[in-house]
Formats: sequence, C-alpha cells, structure tokens
Amino acid sequence: MKKNSNGICLCPIEGIITIISKKWAIQAISALGHHNRLRFNDLMNTLEGISPKSLTDLLKELQKEGLIQREAFPEIPPRVEYFLTDDGKELCEVIIPLIKWAEKRDNLHQEIFNST
Repeated sequence: MKKNSNGICLCPIEGIITIISKKWAIQAISALGHHNRLRFNDLMNTLEGISPKSLTDLLKELQKEGLIQREAFPEIPPRVEYFLTDDGKELCEVIIPLIKWAEKRDNLHQEIFNST
C-alpha cells in the first residue's frame, strides 16, 4: 500500500480508475444515472458513435464490477433494460463534478480557440 505525500493511500482508487478510464464508461454511467433505465438501443443512441460490440463489452464489464444491472423481461420480442446499482448511483454522483469541470474547461478552450 503506497501512500502519497499527504499520507492518503490511493490503492482503492486504482481498480475503479481502470474501469472508468475505459472509453464510454463515464458517459454510459452518466446516461444511466440521468435516465434511470435504458434499453440497449436507447443507450446506443445516447452514446452517439459507440459500436454495438463496444457497448456490449462495456455493459458486461460494468455489470461484472457491480455498477449496473441487467433485467431481462420474458416478453416477445425480448426486452432488456440496464440500470445503475447502488454503487453505480454513488459513482454517478461523484463523477458529476468531474463532468462539470470537463465541460467548463472545454467551453473555456472553445472560447480561446474561437477568439484567435
């Protein structure tokens, strides 16, 4: 267990950083947090540009990590919905400030770029 200069162990964050640093992970968690439940195609439309395979792989990994759940309904045609677990909801809450910071930073960079 390594500690930084402030005496705080950063070890627990390494696992979650590995998960949320994957492309589309933060966006998917945020989308599920804002929509409560989404079907696969709705999530694909929300995450414009993600491929079906990438989304499938991401959903499986987020489910394996206990951040989302998948509920299949015994209907024809089959219906499957994805939603955040309690851990996923907590993660969504703590990444909101990061998303807001990134948005503010992006807007500032756009202003600088447009003024030159």
